[in-house]
Amino acid sequence: MAKSQGYACIVAGIRGEALPELKLKADAFEWVGPAELVKLLTFFKSQDVRETVLAGKVEPRVLFQKESHDEALSLLLAQVKDKTPSSVIQSLIGYLTSQGIAVKDPGFLLEAYFCPEGVLTQTPPSQRIMEDIAFGWAQAKVVADLDIGQTVVVKDKAIVAVEGMEGTDETIKRAGRLAGEGVVAIKVGRTQQDMRIDVPAVGLETMRSLAIVRAAALPFEAQKVLFFDKEEALALADANRISVIAKE
Repeated sequence: MAKSQGYACIVAGIRGEALPELKLKADAFEWVGPAELVKLLTFFKSQDVRETVLAGKVEPRVLFQKESHDEALSLLLAQVKDKTPSSVIQSLIGYLTSQGIAVKDPGFLLEAYFCPEGVLTQTPPSQRIMEDIAFGWAQAKVVADLDIGQTVVVKDKAIVAVEGMEGTDETIKRAGRLAGEGVVAIKVGRTQQDMRIDVPAVGLETMRSLAIVRAAALPFEAQKVLFFDKEEALALADANRISVIAKE
């Protein structure tokens, strides 16, 4: 997508997180560890990078593995007000900006992955599912705005699980263990969503987790939550009688 818009793709892949095939698609590529801030900056400067976007995720546990932090990351983390992902990424953006590298909103690369409002599966939501969505939606927005997580799992108008640092897939699996089949996983964006910091997303892996626990539905916020591998994910949803709803 970036290349089609005339951008050079200088990619720093986070070791253990980024897909290996990224290296084949990039104009220049370097593997960096999740705590190697100096190496990241050195690579970008060697390639004369002036603008960048952040994409994907890094396991939050790296924040607590202090022995792996290089000096620059240790100094950055010592200055953040708290260790929430948003605060850490905001500090990273500030650091890169101070080094002459602007972090851009990636929305111009992601438009094709947003969905308009509507039911996306052939499997329609039942009345019970709609009642669970109505019950959990506002609470999911509150949790997201508090920077706790962007997924809340509901069943029979009860909050079964709230996403923390473990991420959406593990939250869904935990909810399945607690409440059994039929859970509804609600995924939303923050009211004020800075896309430079985080863009919530669902996709094929999300659907696999929902299928494992025999979930009933995945409602997510239209135009705020990305949907990757949509065709495969929706086919898997219909095969498992999971309703997928984009909701504004």
